[in-house]
Amino acid sequence: MRQQESRMKAILVGVCLDQKDRESKQHSIDELERLALTVGVETTAKYIQNRKQIDKTYFLGKGFLENIVGKMEETGVEILIFDNELSPSHARNIRKKFDIDVADRTEIILNIFHEHASTKEARLQVDLAEMKYQLPRLKKLWSHLDRERGSAKAAGGAASRGMGEKQIEIDKRKVREHIKTIHRSLKKIMMRKKTQRKQRENIKKVCLVGYTNAGKSMLFNRLTNAGVLVENKLFATLDSTARKLQFEKGKEIVISDTVGFISDLPHHLVASFHATLLDVEDADLLLNVIDISDPDYPKHIDAVQKVLKQIKSDDIPQIKVLNKMDRNHDSKVEEYENLHANAMLISAKTGENVERLLEKIDNFLHASLEKVLLIPHDDQKAINHLHKLGMILNSEYLDEGVRIKVVINQEDLGEFEKFVVVS
Repeated sequence: MRQQESRMKAILVGVCLDQKDRESKQHSIDELERLALTVGVETTAKYIQNRKQIDKTYFLGKGFLENIVGKMEETGVEILIFDNELSPSHARNIRKKFDIDVADRTEIILNIFHEHASTKEARLQVDLAEMKYQLPRLKKLWSHLDRERGSAKAAGGAASRGMGEKQIEIDKRKVREHIKTIHRSLKKIMMRKKTQRKQRENIKKVCLVGYTNAGKSMLFNRLTNAGVLVENKLFATLDSTARKLQFEKGKEIVISDTVGFISDLPHHLVASFHATLLDVEDADLLLNVIDISDPDYPKHIDAVQKVLKQIKSDDIPQIKVLNKMDRNHDSKVEEYENLHANAMLISAKTGENVERLLEKIDNFLHASLEKVLLIPHDDQKAINHLHKLGMILNSEYLDEGVRIKVVINQEDLGEFEKFVVVS
């Protein structure tokens, strides 16, 4: 289902098991339309069936699907896409009964991931997710060999199972071995990342998270001049990119951009991107980038929080970065700030309020104190180091030493505690 010049046409279908969730289901299938468009598939119609439970055989009702298939035949639609992850048996039953091409939400996301994986790490993670998805869905492509099964049984031969079944087991074993190989490669990458983190363990770490297409990469570029791909597409980048950012007095932080999150991202996809998401887990501060020009942004906030909870990172301090304020009317500004605690409105595109955001980050990570120190004249090393770490307000040379009034980060005060003047 790769992107082509002539777009494939699709009908999208979903299920609503509770009328209270109808709005949420509509939002989800609308998002599926955007996902499909990202891989070059044009949506011609969207349908949601109200049901009390999932149909055991066809996921949706047989009559409902017959009606949809009729519309596909009338309009030349080539594929039916489900806004859910279909079980292997559901997908197999639908294909066999209705003789149509079927895909699900996870398959579409995997196609997008496949298109946008540009580094070795991203490609490995996408391969892992694809293998985990395909393993239970291996089709019996070798069924033509099963005609030997009857004669082998009758003759009392060793082939008690069909040759096709045996080949499927061989294929599954190969996939499992490939999964193990990818796990080993990703483990090496994770170990290397952990080593790199140890080397900079004294440097504060900030990580950009957010719903896909919220403007994270544009903000990352604005903060660091990194030149990361910025594209108006879902999952335009899958790779975690890290850069150093320097504040006043030589204070450095490491800031990372990450893969975008999305609603109902299957657990095995999150697990496959564990190596990339290590940057999130290890952060001192998260910048949760939110596209406030999107009317569904509150749902996007919830979706991001769910993924953060999945990777046990929901307790890391956050600043909500309300992006794309340039697309909103001024009257909305106060409303947004009142709705969201510890939030800041910015425009990554125009740069508005980005300097204020940097100040907020600096103040959070490097809480400063005003202190008066008395350092002996002969301890020039401490005096020189203080000038590098702090902002000197004034100095006075006394008989007993140098009396210095300084603004210094709380984390840097430790080595100078013994010089603090109490009164």
